[in-house]
Amino acid sequence: MDIEILTIGTELLLGFTIDTNGAEIAQAVAAIGGQVVRRTSVGDEPELIRSGVAEALARTGLVITTGGLGPTRDDITKDIVAEVFEAPLEFQGEIWQQLVQRFERMGRKAPESNRSQAFVPRGATVLRNQWGTAPGLWLEGARGTAILLPGVPGEMRQLLKHEVIPRLMARATGTVVRSATIRTTGIAESALAQRLGNIEAELAPLSLAYLPSLPGVDLRLTAWSLAPDDADRRLDAGSRRLRELAGEFVYGKGDEDLAALLLDRARSRKQKLAVAESCTGGLVGGRITAIPGSSEVFLGGVIAYEDAVKLRDLAVSADTIAAHGAVSEEVARAMAAGVARRFGADLAIAVTGIAGPDGGTAAKPVGLVWMATSVAGAVESFSYVFPGAREEVRARATQWALFQLLKRIK
Repeated sequence: MDIEILTIGTELLLGFTIDTNGAEIAQAVAAIGGQVVRRTSVGDEPELIRSGVAEALARTGLVITTGGLGPTRDDITKDIVAEVFEAPLEFQGEIWQQLVQRFERMGRKAPESNRSQAFVPRGATVLRNQWGTAPGLWLEGARGTAILLPGVPGEMRQLLKHEVIPRLMARATGTVVRSATIRTTGIAESALAQRLGNIEAELAPLSLAYLPSLPGVDLRLTAWSLAPDDADRRLDAGSRRLRELAGEFVYGKGDEDLAALLLDRARSRKQKLAVAESCTGGLVGGRITAIPGSSEVFLGGVIAYEDAVKLRDLAVSADTIAAHGAVSEEVARAMAAGVARRFGADLAIAVTGIAGPDGGTAAKPVGLVWMATSVAGAVESFSYVFPGAREEVRARATQWALFQLLKRIK
């Protein structure tokens, strides 16, 4: 079951909106054994939409579109696809009444412009949209099948789950396309590839992809067109092998978040956590508090950006700063010990560095970050020179500091 995705909207081409719809559709299709062979984005122009749909149908016979089903003048997807299928639009009073009732429940009168959403190509199956005003459409004809979904991500997701995937499953072959992800951090993509060697040959017929990002490198294994049990068995074995070879740089699987894993481990040990940050300016605390339930573990933190704050709030010695500088092992260790004492925390993280773009020297270059972790009063320190622009240095330092503390309490 080969499928193409056509996401429609000039805002996608301008870069103001990220195409998350295409990714969600691809994942859902793969889970039932389909394969997305092409993803295309086009603007709100009749000829672009017409050619995009027609060419996709010619290649695969099945295209899923998103966008252009709303009530405004630039929402023309339905009109163009109706022309491709030679299916004239017909007014359906039932859809219009549902729209009127929806607006009445919100205490409003349905705008006349929404009436356009009640016009449906002749012969199309209406995919009822309980989460918005634009119904989805399923058209079939000599040229193939076109599935039209709204561009609003929440509406698209619900229609995909409840209306589209069940219908596509009837066409499924019984095989699946499934993936497993191993998450690593603290090692560059090239170094990780060298560590894994010629693993692809060992893992065949699974495919392996390296997915580098600021937090680290994800290793994604994919089983293509296999029976479900066979796919799961091979993915489990392949994941174990990847974890074995990547070793200490592995911290999780799937979409697991490093901060969430750290909190879970600290919670199981009944330990409390505090942070002291300079160059990261609250990013460590932000990563932690982004996790629901973090208050069970996280006590608080100090953003000690100026040296005076390090002295006043973290009890860092002025002599230590004078002798070694604010970006140093000695200061990082003092910050970790100081914030642990101040909050009465079992665990602590401290970060101080030169994020750039200025401030570096030959001895202390831009990107140098000293970090320290405290576990039950025992402090360990480490440094790294992170590459990239200011925001990249800060993000990588945040990830690395969380990772080092997780390793210690594991």
